[in-house]
Amino acid sequence: MSRLQYLQAKLVTKTEAIQKIALWKIKNDTIVFTNGCFDILHTGHVTYLAKAADLGNKLVVAINTDASVKRLGKGDDRPVNSEEARAFVLSALGFVDLVVLFDNDTPFEIIQALKPDVLVKGADYDPKETDKSSKKYIVGSDIVNRYGGKVEAISLVDGFSTTDIINRFKK
Repeated sequence: MSRLQYLQAKLVTKTEAIQKIALWKIKNDTIVFTNGCFDILHTGHVTYLAKAADLGNKLVVAINTDASVKRLGKGDDRPVNSEEARAFVLSALGFVDLVVLFDNDTPFEIIQALKPDVLVKGADYDPKETDKSSKKYIVGSDIVNRYGGKVEAISLVDGFSTTDIINRFKK
């Protein structure tokens, strides 16, 4: 398998992700899940994802489709990169094992389908928050907690955000 084929093999559908995760669980691998737009990959993203990967054996990253990013209201110029480009760049990170797209406004359905052992978000979220209307609530945490999984928050790298990077370019 060529290196390009290796990267492309990490890009999977939800159904393919379910199948791969089932095989990994047979081998007692710990499945870590996170999600986001990952529009312009930067140091903050890479640090966050590396820390997430350290929480288990396999890291699954779900990214918002272009339509989903638009609905999040991040701006008319977002996403900057297409869903295919964002997924491919993430697949190039050695510690990312699978990349899967989701089109919903939240990752609830994909978390429910994949049943990760560890659900991870940035420290701007709170794993103990149970109020689903709170901005600190981690979508899917109720599901993961219900079956005995873990929900973790990872500290963010100060000074790095896609919005800030875009704003600097505009100046």
